[in-house]
Amino acid sequence: MSSRTSLQNPPASAITLSSLADAPARQIDAAAMDYFLIEAVNALRASSSVAAARTKKIEQDMAEAGLVPPAPPAKTPTQLQNQRDSMGSASGKGAAVMDEEDEAVRTRLEAIGMHVGGNFAERLCRDRPLFGDSLDAIKFVCKDLWVSCWDKQVDNLRTNHRGVYVLQDNAFKPISRLSSWQGRAEALQRAKLYVALPAGIIRGTLSRMGMHGTVVPEIAVLPQCTFQIKLPKTT
Repeated sequence: MSSRTSLQNPPASAITLSSLADAPARQIDAAAMDYFLIEAVNALRASSSVAAARTKKIEQDMAEAGLVPPAPPAKTPTQLQNQRDSMGSASGKGAAVMDEEDEAVRTRLEAIGMHVGGNFAERLCRDRPLFGDSLDAIKFVCKDLWVSCWDKQVDNLRTNHRGVYVLQDNAFKPISRLSSWQGRAEALQRAKLYVALPAGIIRGTLSRMGMHGTVVPEIAVLPQCTFQIKLPKTT
């Protein structure tokens, strides 16, 4: 009988469904995200190089077995340098060519960011009413999301009221302490890789709210960063 009573009247200390749905926030060191991003980029770069080598080995084995045509001969370092020089002169002085390995890392970082951004959107929008239009959603990104991820709000927001929004952060935290011993140009090139994860977070947040568009980060001078968001006109 006592056991039946305990089942019908659970103690006051029992965990409620509301506490499970809204778990207490856990605090971490502010620099932990910076260290995580550094190691994530290094780990994904190593993983991409291993995956590329594995794919190349499989293609070579298939070509030797006569299953696929042989791959074209690899270019020499001199030919690669000449290609970079010609592409740089065609697109303007000082233009950099994104390596295939870095592009693979950028794609994977953006995919991770989209997953994180979707989870942020669900947690931050739980008790909020529906957004009236895309501008309200962008304002939510500039304030709530930016404060939750990077401890400040966006410094400037511009729009043409036709689905294009420009978010500017004059001291973007993920690249605020980024530098390179090879000079400013190398630091800018590395920064373009490190903002792929934040761009994915923004895109994932908007996608979870039903607004599917593109997010393009632009860096002209460190630590300033600009994100250009293009949404369909129907949103």
